[in-house]
Amino acid sequence: MIIKKKYAIGAALILMLIFSSSLAFYYHRFSEFIQTPADPQSDARPFFIKPGQGLKTIAKNLETDGFISNHTYFTWLAKMKKTETRLQAGEYQLSGAHSPEQILDILLKGKVKLHRVTIPEGLTIVETAEIFENEGFSKASEFIRLCSDPSFIQSLGIDAPTLEGYLFPNTYFFPKGTDTQTIISTLVDQLNQVLTPEWKARAKELGFSMFEIITLASIIEKETGDASERPIISSVFHNRLKINMRLQSDPTVIYGIKNFDGNIRRIHLNTPTPYNTYQMKGLPVGPIANPGALSIQAALYPDQTDYLYFVSKKDTTHYFSKTLKEHNRAVRKYQLNKQ
Repeated sequence: MIIKKKYAIGAALILMLIFSSSLAFYYHRFSEFIQTPADPQSDARPFFIKPGQGLKTIAKNLETDGFISNHTYFTWLAKMKKTETRLQAGEYQLSGAHSPEQILDILLKGKVKLHRVTIPEGLTIVETAEIFENEGFSKASEFIRLCSDPSFIQSLGIDAPTLEGYLFPNTYFFPKGTDTQTIISTLVDQLNQVLTPEWKARAKELGFSMFEIITLASIIEKETGDASERPIISSVFHNRLKINMRLQSDPTVIYGIKNFDGNIRRIHLNTPTPYNTYQMKGLPVGPIANPGALSIQAALYPDQTDYLYFVSKKDTTHYFSKTLKEHNRAVRKYQLNKQ
């Protein structure tokens, strides 16, 4: 019996020794893994975590893509730090030259890659939607639908039939996967920051609602080729509105034409639409584009002039006239090349 006990104790000691040696071996390997990049020569590449993905899937994908050398050790690392449920979805720029510990830190901090999207002044809802689709964000059809959704528009605090005019042109940075509502809300929020209390008070002083100012600003935006002319063009429209004279703006006519082919014709000018300012007095029913801050400012603070007409000089600038006679001379000179 004593001999058997000695054998049992010896076997247990051997097993403990083997276990301790194995534990020390794996601990050493694990400690080495934490600090050692999988590929020190690797360049940064995109890595995606989809919403709802678990730690095991993320770790396996990291190993498959060559960012780490062992997904099991990475899982242990995340669990040891009690972070397995805190990895954030999104697109990341990772490199195999990062240590696993650094990669985990990036994922935990949500350091997602942001994509630059520039929306120029004067684009319509449709044109803006196409930019976001081309940049790999929302479908244009969904973007356009939301911009005409009454409940969504109301949730943004906008009192208008569509969001035309309210999608502020600017350069934005979004992570991939940003939903369409968030994108649109960001553009509208940017406009709200631009419309200062001073500007809103100025609109009231002029006798306009902010919606009407944005509508006028959108026309100024589409008519302007040279930024310095915005306040002068604004003065022409203000002067016409004061005497109940039609604005006669070609861009408003174009906006009301479905499938416009690029050539404005007399039939277009003579066809009544809610936007045809050749056929109606006053402003059209709403904005015809999304104006920038300078055009909104010009609508609020026009130059003081007696001009009622302007014609393109075909060099991005215009010739401004006080009388129809003077205007007709300018048309002959700049449009018909007749002196």
